[in-house]
Amino acid sequence: MGRVRENEMKKNKVWAAAVFALALPVSTFQAQALELKVADSFPAGHYLVRLLLKPWMDDVTKRTNGAVTFTYYPNQQIGKAADMLRLTQSGVVDIGYIGPSYVSDKMPLSEVAQLPGAFETSCQGTLAYWKTAREGVLAKQEYAPNKIKLLFEVVLPPYQVWTAKTKVDTTKDMQGLKLRTTGGAQDLTLRALGAVPVRMAAPDAYESLSRGTMDGLLFPMESVVAYGLDKLVKHATEGVSFGSFIVAYSINQSVWDKLPDDVKKAMNEASEAIEPTACAQVDKETETTRKHLQDQGVSFEPLPEATRAEMKDKLKGVGKEWASGLDSRGKQASAALKEFEDLLAAGGAK
Repeated sequence: MGRVRENEMKKNKVWAAAVFALALPVSTFQAQALELKVADSFPAGHYLVRLLLKPWMDDVTKRTNGAVTFTYYPNQQIGKAADMLRLTQSGVVDIGYIGPSYVSDKMPLSEVAQLPGAFETSCQGTLAYWKTAREGVLAKQEYAPNKIKLLFEVVLPPYQVWTAKTKVDTTKDMQGLKLRTTGGAQDLTLRALGAVPVRMAAPDAYESLSRGTMDGLLFPMESVVAYGLDKLVKHATEGVSFGSFIVAYSINQSVWDKLPDDVKKAMNEASEAIEPTACAQVDKETETTRKHLQDQGVSFEPLPEATRAEMKDKLKGVGKEWASGLDSRGKQASAALKEFEDLLAAGGAK
């Protein structure tokens, strides 16, 4: 009898435990430890890792009470910038830094945020791109077909021309200059001004510039320092927007679909929180970096008013040229351009 009673007590305990487990909220099951692989091509100390990626990862971990953690692979440890879309799609990494310019054949419409003269600050471009890439034309036409979902991004402040020897004062000074670009819209921008675009990922720019195979770069200010190019460039333009660049971290869509709802919620909330914060910090750091570059011997001299007017006039048609070229290939570039311009206007961008 004693054994029978003991067995019954054990069964009752198991039954009670099962009933208790069923009574727990679903999120208890969903909050199991989950580790995601994140990869990019940035140096570990890059300012965008500091301002964008790490705060987002930390926030997600905090919002999930430590259940979701990340293993981060910087500095092209898993693959080059141009390989990140493929590596994310194939599941080698869960979240990858996918710069649309590096995969312009797969994401040509995203370059709508990289056209010259569209906006003056990072936040203007960032918040407009965020809306179109999460729920607008770009979400449907680029992210969905590529089986990735945008998690967070920042559009950099307008690019400038950085040169090692030649100082750019006039449009004529641009003639024949070999300048690094990310491709796509930036190529159109330079060609409109008579310069020669040299398509190249940021990590490769230092070697080419130091060897003299390029005359300079189209680059954002912060990245000049991040990639050590402040040791090589001597002159920078001011007063004209030569386009921009999108730094976007996206997740494999099938990985996203399998995430528990509470994890998705935590990620979405972290993303909505980081967007306005990160771009504001990027804008704020520009002045600090400018002073550092001046201390390094880089000269910043605003382009003469006549040069500005001439350059802006030559760059006016780049957006339409870009859109018509893609429209002819069956892409909805004009629709993407209109939506982006409308979003900029709604956000108060000039």
